[in-house]
Amino acid sequence: MIAFLRSLYFTRFFFMAVSAVAGLFVLAFFFPAVLFLVKILCGVLGLCVLVDLASVFQLKHGVEASRSLQEKLSNGSENPVFVYVENRYPFAISAQVIEELPFQFQKRDASFKVKVPQGETQVIEYLLRPVARGLYSFGVVNVLVNGPLGLVRKRYRCGQGQQVPVYPSFIQMRQYELLAASQQLSAMGIKRLRQVGHSAEFEQIRPYVAGDDQRTINWKASARKAELMVNHYQDEKSQQVYCVLDKGRVMEMPFQGLSLLDYAINAALVLSNVALRKEDKTGIITFADKTGSVLPAERRSSQLQKILELLYNQQTRFQESDFERLYVTVRAKVKQRSLLLLFTNFETLNGAKRQLPYLRKLAKHHLLLVVFFENTETKELLDQPANSLEEIYLKAIAEKFAYEKRQIVKEFSLHGIHSILTPPEKLTVNAINKYLEFKARGLM
Repeated sequence: MIAFLRSLYFTRFFFMAVSAVAGLFVLAFFFPAVLFLVKILCGVLGLCVLVDLASVFQLKHGVEASRSLQEKLSNGSENPVFVYVENRYPFAISAQVIEELPFQFQKRDASFKVKVPQGETQVIEYLLRPVARGLYSFGVVNVLVNGPLGLVRKRYRCGQGQQVPVYPSFIQMRQYELLAASQQLSAMGIKRLRQVGHSAEFEQIRPYVAGDDQRTINWKASARKAELMVNHYQDEKSQQVYCVLDKGRVMEMPFQGLSLLDYAINAALVLSNVALRKEDKTGIITFADKTGSVLPAERRSSQLQKILELLYNQQTRFQESDFERLYVTVRAKVKQRSLLLLFTNFETLNGAKRQLPYLRKLAKHHLLLVVFFENTETKELLDQPANSLEEIYLKAIAEKFAYEKRQIVKEFSLHGIHSILTPPEKLTVNAINKYLEFKARGLM
């Protein structure tokens, strides 16, 4: 009996009908002649409720529902989720499907209305965009089946709760792989850079194709073959690339739901994949007030999975980052000259100058690229017109911060340190372009 009551729900139409009958009873108090008709309507309503109850409760398992999603979700990306609703009733049903989503999404309106013909299965597809890494717990799938007359509902709780980890954006990484395979990277903003000189040995002679550097034409081979032939050079391989992630409090600043650390992690994953495909060695170093994880640079097939697992567990420490300790760690762990992509953030010129001595020491032994972020809210404020004295003051302060960001780039350049000042949404593209530029210029 308790199970029956827990699964029984009345629809809005039922309460409207009951309210209408109650109103007619009140009217019959003033007009007794209509009382008999009102009693008949009340009996018809009761009979309809019994018919609906018998229809939806005739089967113990009239509906089956299940959820299908990936074994792991991609942070910051749209992840598809599928819900399958199977109708086992001898009639078509109209139902409401309510998903119990993880609390991290803060969504209480994951509800879908479906109509499922007799003996068929309906598929519901929707997208979820997580903005934090970690373990997400899904609840059951609730299906509220309406009776044929639309007066009562029966609730089915289908499936079991499941836990799904949210990893750094491997969907974004696959998108870049797909575009690279189809030669459409320019659509994402990746630049095609002309190779400056050759940083490796001669590999082979092959036929000329449009876009080849004309300076590589082999005229003797062309004369023998009666067609243009070019010398093909192989890029230098097995160079070390380290993504260095700052986990201090400056990386907790949010942008479109994601923290700057998460943007850096997603970019590091994509960049590591690109470097491995360029046959370079890739590794990860994390730090905050103390040294975090250190994954030595390697070029094994399992390296990308190691990077993914390591990045999954990284969290902001909310303390001041120790760049001196970072320098000591790099000197102790990285013996070969490497490309260091340091993902951090500086809001003031003085803050950058405090860390400049350690950055200069790193740049002395390695090719250092400092990647930090534009304050997008400040930029939006600068683009708006100032209509009051207060807005003028705010705009002047915003301009001061934006100016200091540009001064940081100049300060780094004066000391031979490469840097990128980028909006968070363009971080991945700008980092890859810089890496490809270094490869093309033979700086690595």
